Amino acid sequence: MAARSTFHAGLALDAHKQQACGTPIVELPPPTQVVLALDQGTGYSAEPVVTVGEAVAVGTLVARTDHPSASAVHAPLAGIVVAIETREAAVQGGRSVCIVIDGDGSDRIDDSVRPVADPAALSPEELVQRLRDAGIAGLGGAGFPTATKLASARNLGAHTLVLNGAECEPWICCDDALMRSAADDIVLGALILRRAAGTVRCVIAIEDDKPAAIAAVTRAIERLRDDALTLAVVPAVYPQGAERQLITAVAGVEVPSGGLPADAGVVCQNVATAAAVARWATRGEPMLSRLVTVTGSGVAHPCNVRAPIGTPLAALIAASGGYRGKPLRLIAGGSMTGRALPSDEVGLTKAMNCVLVATRDDIGSRLGAVELPCIRCGDCADACPVGLLPQQLLRAALADAHDTLRQLGVRDCIDCGLCDYVCPSQIPLAHRFRDARRRLHEAEAMARKAADARERHDLRKRRLQAAATAEQQTFESVRDRARRPGDDSTGDTN
Repeated sequence: MAARSTFHAGLALDAHKQQACGTPIVELPPPTQVVLALDQGTGYSAEPVVTVGEAVAVGTLVARTDHPSASAVHAPLAGIVVAIETREAAVQGGRSVCIVIDGDGSDRIDDSVRPVADPAALSPEELVQRLRDAGIAGLGGAGFPTATKLASARNLGAHTLVLNGAECEPWICCDDALMRSAADDIVLGALILRRAAGTVRCVIAIEDDKPAAIAAVTRAIERLRDDALTLAVVPAVYPQGAERQLITAVAGVEVPSGGLPADAGVVCQNVATAAAVARWATRGEPMLSRLVTVTGSGVAHPCNVRAPIGTPLAALIAASGGYRGKPLRLIAGGSMTGRALPSDEVGLTKAMNCVLVATRDDIGSRLGAVELPCIRCGDCADACPVGLLPQQLLRAALADAHDTLRQLGVRDCIDCGLCDYVCPSQIPLAHRFRDARRRLHEAEAMARKAADARERHDLRKRRLQAAATAEQQTFESVRDRARRPGDDSTGDTN
């Protein structure tokens, strides 16, 4: 249980977690309406399997998908589907097709919601498929389907499952609260995930600034008495909770550039995801709710709230005492990696672990800051946890030098925001690199499209040439036969 060595660079940031984590978890009752985004934060959407006017119960499947990066969506309350339309959402691009359900006040539960009699009796392949059907996704902020990661781990022979309880963002503490209150669920979920992934051991990693969570998880592990399940206490350094950095800190290996964690023998899941797996096993629940931190100087009583997926954020803020002061930003996620939201009418997604109601006191130091020329101080390179060279990346990004961007590893950027945080010139480096990756992706897509078109054109030319050659050969063959002496085909009429 001793602290392990950590990753390269990073920073110890001022935390703002005490007030939210020092209060009991608020259990939010089902709202009168939910807005279920079919893109749950990964950029890929499920397809509706219900229609407007259709009645649904708690746990009814409302959208399914075969795409490995999208997750199934289930109704978190009983009611009627009143709309399927594009709305503002907490996703990349700001909009998603959404299923809107008005609750009918009943507690009808879908027939498919049944506890799993014995998860250990299911084969790993069956477990993976059942978790996919249940819409279980990563609750650490990415929302990536759990089943896809587990299947990849099995295919690549991963030997270690890392449960991520680091939670390094300065404002977020929902995982801390969950580990304190539901450590047994996390441990049970860890066993099921370990079996599904085919790993030999499981390590639960927690930062050393969470003593109550460490104590609760330690007791849960001791009650289990499984030597393959251990606890690792890691230093509280941002971004310790980033998947690749945590794997380096806990397992002592680096995920190869452009590769997957399973390529290094490791698969990483969030502790909240493990708890959701336990709820699925013991209650039969698909992913219907999540714990989310509602915090910031712009909310009256920061706290952690368990709410149904799709709950409008206005209801979460009301459960936290409502607005106070003069909020300037509503942010989904933390202050370092979060996404600004257009309004509090968007629905809670699986990927949303925090609603930050920020005032000028929270973000004012950079609000409206004037960007100055780079002074080549090197602070960004010193802080980068991936070991990139942000100064050179910035020059390449501004010049749209795609080859240079690839060589400098722009795709290895994890969007942690530390380069922005330390830059004395107030240069929005993380935004520039994010935009550069988008343009690079678009350019490569266009290049692939052009290559495909060129290949189709070349194939057509070869087909036409082959047809012309065959036609010429046929013509020459007929002509040669016509010229042979005594051949009836000479056309002699005498």
